[in-house]
Amino acid sequence: MCGIAGYLGRGVWQGSAHAQRGLTEMAAAISSRGPDDCGVWTDDDAAVGLAHRRLSIVDLSPAGHQPMCSASRRYVIVYNGEVYNHEGIRKELDSSGKAPNWRGHSDTETVLAGFDAWGIEATLQRCVGMFAFAVWDCQERTLTLARDRMGEKPLYYGWQGEGASASLVFGSELKALKLHPQFSGEIDRDAICLLMRHNYIPAPYSIYRRIHKLPPGCLLTVGLSPHVDRPKPREYWSLASVAVAGQGDLYQGSPDDLVDELERLLKGVVRQQMMADVPLGAFLSGGVDSSTIVALMQSVSSQQVKTFTIGFDERGYDEAAYAREVASHLGTDHTELYVRPEEAMATIPLLPTIYDEPFSDSSQIPTYLVSKLARQHVAVSLSGDGGDELFCGYNRYIAATSVWDKLRLLPRGVRAVAAGCIRAVPPSGWNRVGGVVPGLSRVSTAGRFGDALHKAAGVLASPCVESLYLGLVSHWGEPSSFVLNSKEPATKLTGDTPNLGKLSSLERMMAIDMISYLPDDILTKVDRAAMSVSLETRVPFLDHRLIEFAWKVPTGMKLHNGEGKWILKQLLYRYVPRRLIERPKMGFGIPLDQWLRGPLKEWAMELLDEDRIRREGYFDASSVQQKLREHLAGQRNWAYHLWDVLVFQAWKEAQSA
Repeated sequence: MCGIAGYLGRGVWQGSAHAQRGLTEMAAAISSRGPDDCGVWTDDDAAVGLAHRRLSIVDLSPAGHQPMCSASRRYVIVYNGEVYNHEGIRKELDSSGKAPNWRGHSDTETVLAGFDAWGIEATLQRCVGMFAFAVWDCQERTLTLARDRMGEKPLYYGWQGEGASASLVFGSELKALKLHPQFSGEIDRDAICLLMRHNYIPAPYSIYRRIHKLPPGCLLTVGLSPHVDRPKPREYWSLASVAVAGQGDLYQGSPDDLVDELERLLKGVVRQQMMADVPLGAFLSGGVDSSTIVALMQSVSSQQVKTFTIGFDERGYDEAAYAREVASHLGTDHTELYVRPEEAMATIPLLPTIYDEPFSDSSQIPTYLVSKLARQHVAVSLSGDGGDELFCGYNRYIAATSVWDKLRLLPRGVRAVAAGCIRAVPPSGWNRVGGVVPGLSRVSTAGRFGDALHKAAGVLASPCVESLYLGLVSHWGEPSSFVLNSKEPATKLTGDTPNLGKLSSLERMMAIDMISYLPDDILTKVDRAAMSVSLETRVPFLDHRLIEFAWKVPTGMKLHNGEGKWILKQLLYRYVPRRLIERPKMGFGIPLDQWLRGPLKEWAMELLDEDRIRREGYFDASSVQQKLREHLAGQRNWAYHLWDVLVFQAWKEAQSA
């Protein structure tokens, strides 16, 4: 894995020496993404510059150095990622007589040879993998940016400066763009609204005005006058189209046949993603997804697979014991680390630098810690991310559809009255009620039953299941009323919905999560955490061939008799006994609500000080103070709402520093 950066445009660095120094500084800002090598390339006539930081994974020799020119000298590329089928592409080039005289065995050289033979987009259609790259076409005098189909690898871009002196700047992370002389750094208040609702800022937005995330599965080609020619990204692959086509062409085989096909496909993907010239392992939580990946890795490996997990002593947040049992059964070389609360909290000051823009999924903390643990032993780690979205694993899918099937039978007016009745009793009162009801005592003791009921009250009057789902997954329900002088932009979840044809409500939730939540939250979380310690992560479930297969699987074989991920579990049970897997789903989280009332209290109160919030002018100070008081008093659990604001405040403070 690597880091890339660069620019296209005149009016900043005059002469190649200045440009190369500037590019080197941009690359140095993301050196953790590529600690092994650095390279820059400029063309003064075209006012284009490319920078690269290399983490050597495949072809450790100088033949893998970037920026790299194609054999024809037409294309120059900086590339971040892995194309797992690049050896097959080389064979196709060899057999067709279009191969160059190979200098090494890196996938970067293979991709460039494909560009020479077939062009950029036709080569992308052949590639299986994760990537983000910038390639300069010396013949057409155009710069093309591209991102992999599912958005595993990040790529920011934007036009900075004014008029004829404007430049297009780009990079793997914002910290690289910030070192370009024309970077303005104007905070986008509308993007803060998105953060408050989603706990992340979805593509194409970023925290800065005029800086965008290139959406997954897209290309952007820009000519020599970026101040005039500002094209929009265009898709070369669409998850929405795959989902609609798949559900219109369902597999007709028996359940056993489909499990056989899933095993064949996924085992082949895992084998391909174990390609590396450096030590490799896997994250293992003991859940269905990571256990499946590790089981297949061990089945195709002649050596013990290295697996990693972290544990917490807090009850309800520790999966380490389950991971240990799965690792023991599969015979992996397992490493676990129990993390003390003070060790986890010591990560918090690092978050603004790691994530580069406000990002408030609190599982970012254990993700960083397990990445740090794995990097002590390996340079590449496979993960089980994507299984929930692909095979219907989230409880919210099941809850939203089952609740809606009942709610829609009642008039909205009746539901609105019921919601008012629920809200009339404070959460603490509902917790007392839950404490004496069998089966609810555990969540009531944890202070969650009352808050869950109030959350449910907020969606009772929903006009449709999509609206109900939005309410379930939103943090701040009306963020534009809380973020001052803002207007919330439409996203894939809130209005800018892709064409999903005749998909059912359940299928629409899964598809939209794969389009937005997966790349913008889950994959962002893992990429930034892992790359901050120079660890490459790979995600077998996101191989596009597997995705295309999964969308042809009947939904009833994913959610079967109320059980999510049914088909995936049938595959896993061929390798791991049911007793090691069958348990309630756990999140990969931290006891944030408790920490904010305890060891993080002073930190939180300083960042959320009422005078400070009012002076800085981003949030409604009274709303912040109300939630902080109620949370500290134990009246409500506002941990996620407060964490959204705290992350922004800590990020902004770090930028000022």
